[in-house]
Amino acid sequence: MDFIEHLRRLFAYDDWANRETLRLLRAAEPPPARSQKLLAHILAAELLWRGRLVEDDEPVVVWPELSLEGCEARLGQLSGLWQSYLGALDGRQLSHRVAYVNSKGEPWESAVEDVLLHVVMHSAYHRGQIASDMRNAGHTPAYTDFIHCVRQGLVK
Repeated sequence: MDFIEHLRRLFAYDDWANRETLRLLRAAEPPPARSQKLLAHILAAELLWRGRLVEDDEPVVVWPELSLEGCEARLGQLSGLWQSYLGALDGRQLSHRVAYVNSKGEPWESAVEDVLLHVVMHSAYHRGQIASDMRNAGHTPAYTDFIHCVRQGLVK
């Protein structure tokens, strides 16, 4: 398996894990506000990073106030955007450097491959926070381990 195919697997997993998290947030009555805010942040950050990769200067609020319905809509949008981006990606583009300004106003430059790995790891980090938050509120968190996703045949 080449690295691009590996990235496609990771983003398929990421999409599934975000959807599982949303499903369990919906099952919680009411969902913990912090957990909902973290999921909205995950999705906003993914949209922001994808925009940076395609040089889209559309501003993205990184801590948006999204309802669960808004999160679901954003998930649908992101799924298509990532599939399209990763479907057109070739190995030569992985080392291409993308210039951007972070949310603190600092200019940076990163390789495409590093940005893509960051997106997946950033989302997993915050899903871990959501799991802890859900457990502390007396709810069962989503089981979003990568290996679980693979065992279920949800990522090939």
